[in-house]
Amino acid sequence: MADVGPTVLITGVAGNLGTRLLPQLPDFCVVGVDMRPPSGSGLAHFEPIDLGKEASTPQLIQLLRATRASAVVHLAFVIDPVRTGVTEVERMWQINVAGTARVMEAISEVNRDERQVRQFIFPSSVSAYGSDLPGPVAEDFPLGGHTLPYAIHKRESDLVVQQRARELFDCRTYILRPHIYAGASVNNYLLGAFRGTPTGSSARAARWRTKGKRLPCMLPLGERYRNKLFQFVHVDDVARLIAHILRRTAHDPQLTILNVAGRGNPLTLGECIRRSGNRMLPVPTRLLFGAVLRVLWNINISGIPPEVVPYMTGSYIMETSRLQSFLGPQYEEVIQFTIEQALQDSFRNMPDPAPAPRPLAV
Repeated sequence: MADVGPTVLITGVAGNLGTRLLPQLPDFCVVGVDMRPPSGSGLAHFEPIDLGKEASTPQLIQLLRATRASAVVHLAFVIDPVRTGVTEVERMWQINVAGTARVMEAISEVNRDERQVRQFIFPSSVSAYGSDLPGPVAEDFPLGGHTLPYAIHKRESDLVVQQRARELFDCRTYILRPHIYAGASVNNYLLGAFRGTPTGSSARAARWRTKGKRLPCMLPLGERYRNKLFQFVHVDDVARLIAHILRRTAHDPQLTILNVAGRGNPLTLGECIRRSGNRMLPVPTRLLFGAVLRVLWNINISGIPPEVVPYMTGSYIMETSRLQSFLGPQYEEVIQFTIEQALQDSFRNMPDPAPAPRPLAV
């Protein structure tokens, strides 16, 4: 293995954040772990490991010792069951929550004999806090992720990392809680709703995607839903933050937790939809909104699960002053996109806004 700098092991390296992170690490020897390798990655070494299986722990121990990795960035996490093909919740939990525990167990075992791994970075999520917060919350606000498996698993994994950080011996642990990822390369539930992409797995959805057909962005009727506030963070800014931490020489505490969002003020949901260029389809009630999502999910037109309703109709804003203090004068160098710019970058080459349709009849 070429000695081009410190070695970092990245799980989930083939995911969107992993592929955005790799170009940020030219001075590192990067070892990748995933179910499949990223294309054109330039990795020093790739190892196919399924973190949903117990056998992954000894595999990781062996890999860490063989590569002498001094840092681990744990990105492996099932977010979208349709795109990943992991549709069973138990299988998702094994990868997301048990997999996180297995990665930490491997680091602990390696560090028990020799203090080799000095940094462990885990991106949690704003969804770990819950779907409707009382205002901008700081990092000590209780975690209450619910309903949506992704949010539940992020909450449980976040707690696992907090509880086991001391077991990593001299390794400094960083939990990042990014708000909703944005950017041209990002696909997630909320951006998919804004874009109107038929993300289901059916043949009809595939035909509609080929034709460029857009589903309207639905929202329960009423000003209170259009005025819900959202933050975003550009995926490249999160990659820059991880790279910054990997190069960081400051003597940080054993556990550092950081809320992460773009610079500037949050946007209302109505403004987000307007900027997307998509039509907004008001649905008379929140209950009917969930029912329509369930129908589109059941017939495989949409990949947006109905469990996401609280997160599409709630409001969850984070306080990011700790991140600003952590980065100091490098804050704007690392977090380069404002919330508005991050969202706007998600809608490159989207068509102009269409007239809003009438609400659905009850």
